[in-house]
Amino acid sequence: MRPVKHHRRWLVTGATAGLIALTPGTALGWGTPGESNGQTQVSGSRSGNRLESRITYTGAITGSTAQRTGAVQPVGDWTPPACWYEPRSADEFSTYVENMYDETVNTPGQHSYAKTAVGMFRNQYKDGEYKDYNLDKKDEGTWWVAVQDEDRWMEPEAQLCDKQPFWVENGEAPPVKDAVTPKILAELAYNRVRLPSTEVSLAPAGTTKVNLPTWAWLDKAAFRSVSVTASLNAGGLNIQATTTAKPVALTLEPGTADAETHPASGTCVFNADDSIGEPYTKGKADRTPPCGITYLRSSGDGTFPLRATVTWDITWTGTGATGGDLPDGTFGTTQAVTVQEIQSVNR
Repeated sequence: MRPVKHHRRWLVTGATAGLIALTPGTALGWGTPGESNGQTQVSGSRSGNRLESRITYTGAITGSTAQRTGAVQPVGDWTPPACWYEPRSADEFSTYVENMYDETVNTPGQHSYAKTAVGMFRNQYKDGEYKDYNLDKKDEGTWWVAVQDEDRWMEPEAQLCDKQPFWVENGEAPPVKDAVTPKILAELAYNRVRLPSTEVSLAPAGTTKVNLPTWAWLDKAAFRSVSVTASLNAGGLNIQATTTAKPVALTLEPGTADAETHPASGTCVFNADDSIGEPYTKGKADRTPPCGITYLRSSGDGTFPLRATVTWDITWTGTGATGGDLPDGTFGTTQAVTVQEIQSVNR
C-alpha cells in the first residue's frame, strides 16, 4: 500500500476482481491547549477534499498548563483501534468523491495510475454498481467509509479497514466488525487521556542518607480521576462514550538493586482520601514509612534514577447503557536522588 503522489493523502487499496480503488484516510485535528482545568475539545472535519473523522473529544486531553502530563500506557499488548468505519450521508459522500476526482485528475504531474484508479472508483459509485451515489434514496440509508487514526496511519493495523465504501439501509447493521460503536469510541478516548506527572515528594528532600528510610508520598490534590468523552454525530448516528481513569497504585523503582522498598513489593496503594503514602513529620524518624525506599549504598558523585509509576484503573460508559472495563494503564516519570554516606566523627 502506498500514498498517491498528492498533497492530500489517498490510500490505494486492492479490491476484488482486480479493481483498484481509493479509500478515504482520516486526520484527527488537534485543538489548542485548554484552560487551567485541562478541558479542551478536538474534532474531525472536512479539510479541502480530505474526508476526516467526525469524532470529537472533550475532557482531560491536554492537562493543566502548569503540570507535565503524558499519555496513558496500556498494561499488556492491547492497543486502541488504528482504523474503523464511520457513516456519511449520500450528499457528503458524493461531494467527497467528486472533489477527490477533480483534484486528482487536474493535478499537474499526477501519475496516470492514480488518475485511472480514482476514475474507476468514481465510476463504481456514480455509474456502475451504484447509481449517482444513491442520492435518489438518500433518506433510506447511509454510506460507511474507512477512517484511520492520523497518528498511526503507517502502522499495519491501520491498513486492516480495507473495505471500500458501502451502503447500509436504515435499520441494518454495518457488515463489518470495526463499524464505530460506543465501545470503539471508548477505546479511542483511552488513547487521548492525559495524566499528571508522578514526581513524588520525598523526605529527606534532595539528598538522603545510606540506611536512612526515605519517605515518599503523593498529594491527593494532584491525583484525581480523569475522563475523556468521545462523540460521533454523523450520517444519522449519534453516539458517545466516556472513558475514566482512576489512580489505584504507585510503584517505586529505586534505580539501583542496592535498596529496599516499603512495602517490599514496591507498590503503594492509594489511601481512602486519594493520597498515597504519608508525609514525613518530626518524630517519625524511627518508623518505617508506609511508602518509601531505604538506599543501602551511596550514589557516589552521581544520582540514582528513581522511577515512580502510577497505575490507573480504566472504565467506560456509553450510549445505550453500555460500558465496562478497559485495560489498566500506567504513566510514570523519573527523578534524580542523591544518596550520601552518613558521616561520623571520631573523638
